[in-house]
Amino acid sequence: MKPLLPAFLIATTLPALALAQDQAMQTIKITDNIHMLSGNGGNVGVLTGADGTFVIDDQMATEVPKILNAIKELDASAPRFLLNTHYHFDHAGGNEAIVDTGAAIFSHDNVRKRLKDGTTIPAFGATTPPAPYAALPVVTFSDEMHFHLNGQTVLANHYPNAHTDGDSVVFFKEANVVHTGDIFFNGLYPFIDTANGGSLAGVMSAVQAILDATNDDVKIIPGHGPLATRVDLQAYQDMLSIAHASMLDMKKAGKTKKEVVAAKPLADFDATWGGKLFETDQWIGLLYPSI
Repeated sequence: MKPLLPAFLIATTLPALALAQDQAMQTIKITDNIHMLSGNGGNVGVLTGADGTFVIDDQMATEVPKILNAIKELDASAPRFLLNTHYHFDHAGGNEAIVDTGAAIFSHDNVRKRLKDGTTIPAFGATTPPAPYAALPVVTFSDEMHFHLNGQTVLANHYPNAHTDGDSVVFFKEANVVHTGDIFFNGLYPFIDTANGGSLAGVMSAVQAILDATNDDVKIIPGHGPLATRVDLQAYQDMLSIAHASMLDMKKAGKTKKEVVAAKPLADFDATWGGKLFETDQWIGLLYPSI
């Protein structure tokens, strides 16, 4: 299977391809008032109830009508709160359109900064211009933020230098549900934005913190991929740990990126993790310089 560029890069540099891969929006029920919306871009979390609709991420502007329609089909009100797990276009690209419905945006400090300033990812030659003022979060936090609504204590917790430098993971305490943002790609190699503060070691640290904070009954909304369990998250962590240790050993031995890719140290992972977002060799080539 030909590897695909991350959706936010497709959306910014290859819009025709993004349209060609159009997917219908699927609504997955997790609890009576917590749902996952899956389609183009990252997975969306939705908490509904009398206190207002709380949304986690909003994919891209073209997808917002689908998101709003899915929320309407839940007999819920328009979004009141929107939390961006990070700045990438496939998770925060719909901000301005969601704000038009009356929502206020919340995020980690660095999400607002990167949206405001624009970003570049040299590995892909991709540049994202500064976002419109209306698309910027109006409330930001440095460590954590609590929301109390619809029968839930909702904790947004920042994990530094993971997928980016502004990642938040959202815990629905009473429901035992977690939205990880792109710290977790379920069943596929993750994109790690090393040009904008991300690191493989940081992702591993964040994943371990999530594992330590959850139990076997938790339901996990990943940034990409199907609804997950703690077993899925542990399998992901095991893969990352083996990959990191292997690349670190080769880095200490003075191996070049070309030599590491040719050695195929992660060939056993091809069938499970490769061929979806990245092939194994491509993923190693992207990450090895930052190890």
